[in-house]
Amino acid sequence: TLASAMSPLWPFVLAAASGILAIDYPRPRSSTLHQLTKQLLQKYHKEVRPVHNWTQATTVYLDVFVHAVLDVDAQNQKVKTSVWYCEVWNDEFLSWNSSMFDEIREISLPLSAVWAPDIIINEFVDIERSPDLPYVYVNSSGTIKHSKPIQMVSACSLETYAFPFDIQNCSLTFSSILHTVEDVDLAFLRSREDIMHNQKAFLNDSEWELLSVSSTYNILQSSAGDFAQIQFNVVIRRRPLAYVVSLLIPSIFLMLVDLGSFYLPPTCRARIVFKSSVLVGYTVFRVNMSDEVPRSTVSTPLIEVFFTVCMAFLVLSLSKSILSVKFLHDERCSQQEQTLLCFRGDADADGPGMDPRAQRAGVTEPPVCQEHQAQSGALKEVWSQLQSISSYLQTQDQEHQQEAGWLALLGRFDRLLFQSYLVVLGLYTVTLCSLWASWSHL
Repeated sequence: TLASAMSPLWPFVLAAASGILAIDYPRPRSSTLHQLTKQLLQKYHKEVRPVHNWTQATTVYLDVFVHAVLDVDAQNQKVKTSVWYCEVWNDEFLSWNSSMFDEIREISLPLSAVWAPDIIINEFVDIERSPDLPYVYVNSSGTIKHSKPIQMVSACSLETYAFPFDIQNCSLTFSSILHTVEDVDLAFLRSREDIMHNQKAFLNDSEWELLSVSSTYNILQSSAGDFAQIQFNVVIRRRPLAYVVSLLIPSIFLMLVDLGSFYLPPTCRARIVFKSSVLVGYTVFRVNMSDEVPRSTVSTPLIEVFFTVCMAFLVLSLSKSILSVKFLHDERCSQQEQTLLCFRGDADADGPGMDPRAQRAGVTEPPVCQEHQAQSGALKEVWSQLQSISSYLQTQDQEHQQEAGWLALLGRFDRLLFQSYLVVLGLYTVTLCSLWASWSHL
């Protein structure tokens, strides 16, 4: 039969059909990728540094992109930044011939499955909300690229003296924990000029502005050996406009208002009320704005020194006004008491008098003698009254002269305080302008 005649040809027919299917439906690339990954990791030991010659150092190339400055804590000397960190090194055990694997030139491998350098940041304090990227890219020559974003809290020596025109220089130092420079060396992935002037990745809508990122390479010598280090110096400056509007201008306005109180008389009680109101307003302003000024145990901001000096001038001027009113009030009260006592003493000394000899003799003098004595007594009374008035006027004149001397002294003290106010405001204005000018020229 036909079937029995064709039976010897069935194997060839099936082989031809499978060949046609193989040509029409090529193998998927995932199988090749799977085979490549399996071949690379089958005999791979991630615990061993990936070099054939152990005397040859593994060079790790580093790069850092600063994205944003999230927080600056001057009191605790910490800076929170968002950076994109990149490491590149060569693994001699993870290379392949791309022509043998469908021209696959780059694959991704789990970070936990390959050897990775133990690079840390020396200023590291804490890491917050950093995404975990568990893969690295490996190309056919064995070059591994590991990139990851980091929200990092690092220690930084912050100088707040020139606030709000302060410029901070914070360093990020990368080095290996255990491997010396003979085993793991460090290098720059980009040139130092590109690192310094590349600010495209930085977000410029925050409070801080990125000026530059300088970088240096050095060898740290210690008892444990020599370690390679790469340091990135991140230079940032604060945008001061918000603080100028909310802190500096209101404080200067309050000081100018207090300067207007010097045009009131020194002994005027309304001046005390006016200065008290200014002092209360300045105190409320200081309390409300206390959180805006950074607090540092290393240095005191110049604006805090200005606020303290202004507060001292306010208290000194108010105390002087209170003492002036109190002193002049006591002087006038003592003058009135002395005048009343003087007149009372004269009134007690006045009155009709009689000759003592006549009283002892008990003899009534003739009317002519009595009239003569009455006239002489009236003249004596008038004379004593004139003497009392004269002494009172002399006393008043002396006291007026003394009061005028005190008023002149108070006036000189007022002028001295007024001039001191002007000098302090002038010096502070010149200092702020110079700081602002140096800030803008950087």
